[in-house]
Amino acid sequence: MPVLKKIVVQDFRNIRFQELSFSPNINCISGNNGEGKTNLLDAIYYLSMTKSAFPAPDRCNFRYGTDGFTVGGTYAMENGLESRFSIKVAEGEKKLVRDDKPYVRMGEHIGVLPVVMVSPGDIALVSDSGEERRRLVNAVLSQMDREYLAAVQAYNRLLAQRNKLLKDALPDTSLLAVLGQKMAGYAAVIQAARARLTEALEPVVAEYYRLISGGGESVSVQYRADAFVPNLDRDFQLRYTSSGPQRDDLLFSMNGHPIRRAGSQGQQKSFLVALKFAQYEVMKRAYGFAPMLLLDDVFDKLDLGRIANLIGMVAGSDFGQIFITDTDKPRLSGIVDRITEDRAYFDTVDGVFTQVE
Repeated sequence: MPVLKKIVVQDFRNIRFQELSFSPNINCISGNNGEGKTNLLDAIYYLSMTKSAFPAPDRCNFRYGTDGFTVGGTYAMENGLESRFSIKVAEGEKKLVRDDKPYVRMGEHIGVLPVVMVSPGDIALVSDSGEERRRLVNAVLSQMDREYLAAVQAYNRLLAQRNKLLKDALPDTSLLAVLGQKMAGYAAVIQAARARLTEALEPVVAEYYRLISGGGESVSVQYRADAFVPNLDRDFQLRYTSSGPQRDDLLFSMNGHPIRRAGSQGQQKSFLVALKFAQYEVMKRAYGFAPMLLLDDVFDKLDLGRIANLIGMVAGSDFGQIFITDTDKPRLSGIVDRITEDRAYFDTVDGVFTQVE
């Protein structure tokens, strides 16, 4: 499995310049809110996924007063060799390099450095629109399934073209028909993969939720596909494509009721952590090794019992390299020190990270 040995970050959010070496096991990053802990984890995520874990334009990641950023990392790869990756982003341009050789297409890199991130922002998966849940599904499947990634990219290009045509006063109906035929094929690939993923996720989510919460409530995940049916009359009136994978959704429930309404904050948080750990488990099975796990302030809104259960799972031998952030350093070190001696601690102040004992 790829293990991040060293990272170099320049001008990423509040990080001016930082070079850090990491433990192959557990890395603990402590500091107050707003100091930059999440920014470091997102820089690691960016190097894996070529985009932020958060839905925002690249320019939002530029350190104030700069016009771009660079993130580079040295990884021990599963073949026993080392590889160096670097991504440089400036206004209107993004360059990704592996061992001094540029990628021809960014999509070739997705899945090379598999990663799962758990953060407080995951609450949007419960409270916000289906777009957030589709982003999650895409993040999982794009790393495991190149056919899926290619189908999503192709479908989205055709969707944008079709929506543009629908806004014309006199759209080309023959071209719309051709686009519809092509989109239907890609939609079938996308939705079949999403259905398989949901089927794999649901029992694992339920089991992780039981381990985290100690039992009690039952949770479930269901996939709601929106079949692509190119209804020209309706789409002409609406001026956009009204059906298809762009309207798919995941339904999260607790004891048969939507978790958004039925679950407390702690229950929702536990469910979301269970969902992300299930993602981790499904990816691990697909790859044959553990992805990198980024845990950003996961202890927020979880009681001590649930924290103990969570860390017990994290400490298992099946897990790979882990990064954990927390505002409570004594709590974090007290838990981790009982688990392993192979760990590294970092303090964070205003985007500066210092390794400490």
